[in-house]
Amino acid sequence: MTILITGGAGFIGSNYIVYFLEKNPLVKIVNIDKLTYAGELSNLKEINQHKNYTFIKGDICDRALIESLFKEYNFRGVIHFAAESHVDNSIISPNEFINTNVLGTFNLLDVAKNHWMESPHQVKEEHVQSRFLHISTDEVYGTLGDQGLFTEQTPYAPNSPYSASKASSDFIARSYFHTYGLNVVTTNCSNNYGPKQHDEKLIPTIIRKALKGDNIPIYGDGKNIRDWLYVEDHCKGIELAFNKGISGETYNIGGKNERNNLHIANTICEILDNLLPQSKSYKNQITFVKDRPGHDYRYAIDATKIEEELAWQAKENFETGIKKTIDWYIKKYQGL
Repeated sequence: MTILITGGAGFIGSNYIVYFLEKNPLVKIVNIDKLTYAGELSNLKEINQHKNYTFIKGDICDRALIESLFKEYNFRGVIHFAAESHVDNSIISPNEFINTNVLGTFNLLDVAKNHWMESPHQVKEEHVQSRFLHISTDEVYGTLGDQGLFTEQTPYAPNSPYSASKASSDFIARSYFHTYGLNVVTTNCSNNYGPKQHDEKLIPTIIRKALKGDNIPIYGDGKNIRDWLYVEDHCKGIELAFNKGISGETYNIGGKNERNNLHIANTICEILDNLLPQSKSYKNQITFVKDRPGHDYRYAIDATKIEEELAWQAKENFETGIKKTIDWYIKKYQGL
């Protein structure tokens, strides 16, 4: 059996491929990644020589390429990570987000439908178990006040070009289930953190700037709250949704670790003060900068559905996960 993973050189995708091949040594993976700024082949060095792993540099917007890969490998599953995902970049260059996240997702769904199905709601016999797992974000739900949690029933209210493009892709995936009967499952996750995340993201930025002695930039007053999910816990949730999720359903995956940005910066600085002490605390490098346009105040996920229906549990809390994360980035950045 061969599975297509899109965006597998990125942060979550690369963590997932390593996790997947450990759990499923007999399943073959084809990883397609455009290798934009967010994709790093070094993220996959552990499995580069794995006999069941194939890498293809390519763009999910290239319809002919996707069709040729389905024809060559006869995929029995798609796990779709590939996406432009940095909100700041979506404010500057929204067209790239619309192309990759909307058109790219449509291409994948449409090619999978044509390959796996005879006609609407009539699946080819060899593809009865073939499944498309669409990975999305909690940002599609918009923003929360001080109270409440996002559930799978929360109305969509995206506030950035990034979240709007992901909301669009979620709706296209939903439509392919309802209109054609394509075996689609969607997951919406909270903010991930852990090894291999791109340097531009909040936690790697705090660690990198601290170690270099630079100002640590925090948007606005630092009170924006996110629910933080350790990447390996997310990988376990993805695996469960892919193998055991009910077709047409959505599963929210969250860490139950709400922290505001200033708390995260202070926590990282305190850990660095213990691990790599200097003459004064790293906290002195924290600097407040002009807030991001349309910056959502709070995200938090209710993961009850995936916990109860698929028996998923997060192993790491923020305190254990952030220590593992800092250790990994110290090794990466000490050479800078």
